[in-house]
Amino acid sequence: MTTTVARGERRVSPVFLGIAAIMAVSGWAVWADYSASTGFAVFLFVVSGWIVSLCLHEYAHARTALHGGDISIGAKGYLTLNPLKYTHALLSIVLPVLFVIAGGIGLPGGAVFIERGRIRGRWRHSLISAAGPLTNALFALALTAPFWTGAVDSMPVAFRCALAFLALLQVTAAILNFLPVPGLDGYGVLEPWLSHGIRRQMEPFAPFGLLAVFALLWIPEVNHIFFTAVDSILRALGVSELETYLGQEWFRFWQGEPQLPIGS
Repeated sequence: MTTTVARGERRVSPVFLGIAAIMAVSGWAVWADYSASTGFAVFLFVVSGWIVSLCLHEYAHARTALHGGDISIGAKGYLTLNPLKYTHALLSIVLPVLFVIAGGIGLPGGAVFIERGRIRGRWRHSLISAAGPLTNALFALALTAPFWTGAVDSMPVAFRCALAFLALLQVTAAILNFLPVPGLDGYGVLEPWLSHGIRRQMEPFAPFGLLAVFALLWIPEVNHIFFTAVDSILRALGVSELETYLGQEWFRFWQGEPQLPIGS
């Protein structure tokens, strides 16, 4: 099986490089306190970092599909990390960013179109679906590395809290993506192992799975259970609830600067 793609089909897009550059520059501005508004710099850092993670999420799906047998992936532009090449740019980039701004939730969105008929073997189908949220989990580990290694003590408070909030988004995205709900990656992992009849019954619900999850998160009891689980994971990685809270407060720069506890 060949997985060769043309050089132009795998060249990293200037669009992605531009977004990554915004993340790097705004991150430096937060670190060095080189901004008239620390909150605005945190906002740019988190939003650009979130978009970078979305691009990597979809790239993981595409790259795994390519090695699984879908050689059409390259021609669709999915290997360039360009978010403008996605099937649903609104659902894949704009909507998740709006959810981050509105509620601090890393809500996933469907993006790359994979020709499943080209792929043989249930394990390959499951791995393609799992690759995206696993990328979010790895990104969360990378972002929290300074916390669980102790290196965070030498970081400026604003940058540390910005990292914490961005890590929270990655954890929420990984958990939500792995839910076994039609339309989400978790269901995609299970679907190849279900009978044809069950898959046919679940198919009509796929377009509404994401909306159903979002609606459930608006129920206070469900929201509390969900974020308690998220906070438990982050605490295990060395990130405190105060750090994620302050990160989100800085992120919402239009509400003013957060009040730091004495001794921070």
